[in-house]
Amino acid sequence: MKLVFMGTPDFSVAALDALSREHEIVCVYTRAPKEAGRGKKETKSPVHLWAEAHGVEVRTPKTLRHEDEQRKFRALDADVAVVAAYGLILPKPVLEAFPKGCINIHASLLPRWRGAAPIQRAIEAGDDRSGITIMKMDEGLDTGDMLLQGEVVITPETTGGLLHDALAAKGAELIVKALREWDRITPQKQDDNLACYASKVEKEESRADFSVAAVVLERKIRAFNPYPAVYFEYGGERFKMLAAEALDGDAGMAPGSLVPNDTGILIQCGQGMLLVTQIQRQGKKAMSAAELLRGFRFEPGSLLQA
Repeated sequence: MKLVFMGTPDFSVAALDALSREHEIVCVYTRAPKEAGRGKKETKSPVHLWAEAHGVEVRTPKTLRHEDEQRKFRALDADVAVVAAYGLILPKPVLEAFPKGCINIHASLLPRWRGAAPIQRAIEAGDDRSGITIMKMDEGLDTGDMLLQGEVVITPETTGGLLHDALAAKGAELIVKALREWDRITPQKQDDNLACYASKVEKEESRADFSVAAVVLERKIRAFNPYPAVYFEYGGERFKMLAAEALDGDAGMAPGSLVPNDTGILIQCGQGMLLVTQIQRQGKKAMSAAELLRGFRFEPGSLLQA
């Protein structure tokens, strides 16, 4: 088939690469380069870099709502558009531009976790599984008919980064299968009664809330590892918590208090206690809590700032 691929982050690249081995990628749409770093250097998206490396035309419109952009899109005369974490809303003329429409690779088992952050929200909620849904796009938010699904198990050790990578690989596998078996797949309607929304992760959510139960905070730490990472402040520095254990028991201290102990960084929560096992001090590399404590001291009883 002749494909248009629409995607932006690392998550999208595995699918793009897999599709390119079986189909003709006539054009890639991705978000425009952004200025990043101290030098404000223009940074292209992972999908943009892949396309340039493989000699595929790249387009970076700021919107697809203008008639001129829609006309250019239709003129590509492709069979289908494959979308994976693109980042722009596709208006109806774009959704209907090609014979097979627009097919989305969504990182959840729809209708659960429609929306922007399904990977983080699944771990944060304590789900024991996630997955990929290949779906036909319509004008709703992840509401289109489902073509294929594949599960990925979420374990007590699964982080946002690990689940991201597993789902990227699963998405690549399933989108290739969906196009191979296109004529044999019967689209399935979603049950809107089972839907829930995965809201975008906001920066403010990264602040550690020690008033919640330790088990809740531990899940959030895994969900937000590696990005944006849950943090607390101590002595004017920011410390990102990358891994922790939720412990039963209560030290009888205010939530956020550093509990005196011989095992490491132990913090009182609203219910239970949190033992931080991997941490990143501001401006330093990630390390085990034990490694940090060999050169840094937290004052027992101190109340951490969130």
